Amino acid sequence: MVAQEAPRTRAGGRAARRALRTAPSFDMLPAMAGTLPLCEVMDASGVERIDAASMHILEDVGVLFRDPVALGDWKRAGAKVEGEMVHLDRGLVRELIATIPPEFTCHARDPGKNVRLGGRSSVFVPMAGAPYLRDLDDVRRSPTLEDLAMFHKLSHMLPAMHSTSHHIVEPMDHPVSHRHLRITYSSMKHSDKMFMGMTTSPKNAEDVMEMCAILFGEDFMESHPVCTGNCNGNSPLVWDETMLGAMRAFARRNQPVLCSPFVLGGANTPASVPAAVAQLNAEALSALAYTQVVRRGAPAIYGHYLSTVSMKSGAPMAGTPEISLMNFMIGQMARHYGVPWRSSNTLGGAKVFDAQAGYESAATLAAVIHAGAHYIWHSAGWNEAGMHCSVAKFVVDAEQCAMAYRMAQGPRWHDFDQAVSAVSDIGPGGHYLGHPHTQENFQTAFFLPELFDNNSVEQWIAEGSMDTTERALRRARKLLADYEEPGLEPGVDEALRDYIARREREIPAAEELNQTC
Repeated sequence: MVAQEAPRTRAGGRAARRALRTAPSFDMLPAMAGTLPLCEVMDASGVERIDAASMHILEDVGVLFRDPVALGDWKRAGAKVEGEMVHLDRGLVRELIATIPPEFTCHARDPGKNVRLGGRSSVFVPMAGAPYLRDLDDVRRSPTLEDLAMFHKLSHMLPAMHSTSHHIVEPMDHPVSHRHLRITYSSMKHSDKMFMGMTTSPKNAEDVMEMCAILFGEDFMESHPVCTGNCNGNSPLVWDETMLGAMRAFARRNQPVLCSPFVLGGANTPASVPAAVAQLNAEALSALAYTQVVRRGAPAIYGHYLSTVSMKSGAPMAGTPEISLMNFMIGQMARHYGVPWRSSNTLGGAKVFDAQAGYESAATLAAVIHAGAHYIWHSAGWNEAGMHCSVAKFVVDAEQCAMAYRMAQGPRWHDFDQAVSAVSDIGPGGHYLGHPHTQENFQTAFFLPELFDNNSVEQWIAEGSMDTTERALRRARKLLADYEEPGLEPGVDEALRDYIARREREIPAAEELNQTC
């Protein structure tokens, strides 16, 4: 029996062209190149006042470096050291931070996903550190390594995410002392974008560096940043042995560290926006300077985590006007010193993905874009003050970052003359829907959100009356169904697995992180 020939269709018909235009793209966006004017809330005298106050703190109050290695390093660098207190001369601080590169390229496993950091070039990075998640069924529970892999896969597929971060959620099904190995491998295996490395102890940071050397090559790392680490200060004015040891592990290998004071405004800083920024600035400068004591010319990032504290409950708050003001001021200070800087993004304190979560996140996102932040961390998923990562919020936040990315590009003038000429073609009282210019440009002229509903209420009801959370979870499931792993080279994969197996044999599973130093 002869098979019937399928009916012929015209190749390249309208439906085919429309399908091609509307097909989803998982290609990562290049680093965001901002063109909008930056919001600067201080004049030159304000910047000078913050700088002078910070230098006074460094010289006269001092910073505690609770680490004998760092104290020895500072003595050799010429700082005044009294016990664990380090007094830093402003001239020494300025000399050291002047050696930090103002811009550098972060290298990914796929060179096509390398991104520039600094100047007007910025990147979006997902959240990290959540001990719980709201999963694909919107159930709050403890995460597993499989859940972490899910978030790394989503990060890989969402175009506005430039990184997979590291422990987006804590894999509670693995021993604490082994997690850094599994987290790093998950970042490397499930995406070929750039990633972050764990800095939970000096030895853990060294393990991350060894795994990076397996993936990228020891010699390559000497001149190419491949992994970022974050080191948090203990505000007010303390850097501890754990963070300083991890900072050294990264800086010695020429890998960038986010030097991040942890600000709870009104609790561990003065209850004043300018004074809080002066203290934070001093703390960040002391750590930035120390990276250059460890290795001159090593890339480093002016970091911070910003929150204000509720004077009713003592709980940290997100999305407040003071946080936005501090972001604007910190951006000015970072530009004053000529160093790249990090901020936090789309933070929410809500317990579910509701209006509070959306408002708080939108306020922070707008501020960091207009402040000119370079390394925009916690850009997807953060809710409940970081206690959980929400799958639904993760994908919506990523779309919001894509919208902010488009806004930051500014007006597009490439087709201005053709578009204006359409006014003459249509004239008074007409419409542009069928005009050739509209037909050619409607897909790119205006951002088309996939996760917000703008249809009539009748159509919304006909399609199931879905709220944003349900739409986002359906989108996440579809992304995961379409995911294709960017496979590791077999020899590299084997070497990484061998390293993990050896280190897990060497590190007792019950050993606490601070005992592995």
